[in-house]
Amino acid sequence: MMAQEKWLGLLGEVAKGTIAPELALEQLGLGGQSDALTADLGFARVDLDRKRRCGFPEVILAQGKTPEWTVAVARKLASVGQSVLATRVDDATAAALTVAFPKAEQDRLARTFYLAGKDPLAPVGQVLVLTAGTGDLPVAREAVVTAQAMGTHAELLVDIGVAGLHRLLEQLPRIRKADAIVVVAGMDGALPSVVGGLVDRPVFAVPTSIGYGTSFGGLAALLTMLNSCSAGVAVVNIDGGFKGGYLAAMVARQTERKM
Repeated sequence: MMAQEKWLGLLGEVAKGTIAPELALEQLGLGGQSDALTADLGFARVDLDRKRRCGFPEVILAQGKTPEWTVAVARKLASVGQSVLATRVDDATAAALTVAFPKAEQDRLARTFYLAGKDPLAPVGQVLVLTAGTGDLPVAREAVVTAQAMGTHAELLVDIGVAGLHRLLEQLPRIRKADAIVVVAGMDGALPSVVGGLVDRPVFAVPTSIGYGTSFGGLAALLTMLNSCSAGVAVVNIDGGFKGGYLAAMVARQTERKM
């Protein structure tokens, strides 16, 4: 009975388009080599099994790739019914993606590309992204787009840094309703510690490279966040809006499931 349930479940996933037929065969032990879990494009090996393992398909980092490479990886993911999210998309790549996928969504401030698959995740949970300043918006928008693509309700609060603490306090009731919070800040990077001391939600701190010379391209903000005395703050890499949004979405979706 267990085997039959597994087969029926996989067939259902194939019917919905959430798993490629060749991957279903591989999981049933009827496929060829383990390469069925990947697609070899010559310049890249696309992970077609990541959605099953991790809950969301492989995300394309367009930085360092030619427009043609990014389009080819996007085509492969789309061909098996998976959603496609690309980050750090430059102007040339954005133009190529627009030609290849005219109905996809692009956010040029966030430098992202998103194409919904055959069975996109239904939005659950609430992610709130805060910025200390307007200069942090590109990184913050990357976090918002990522969290939305991963199936959460994600919103943005802009320019509520510690230089005018009243701006943060005015938004505190709204902030406390979120399931997970992403705080994006450059300069001294102090905002995540303040937010972490006011809420009972996980705070994912994203340092940005915004600031004057002694900010050292975001290193000062990173060190401040790593040394936060607020226990509920975790830190990702400099300008890592994608990682902050991804982690917050994972938490928000798990929180929603347990309610």
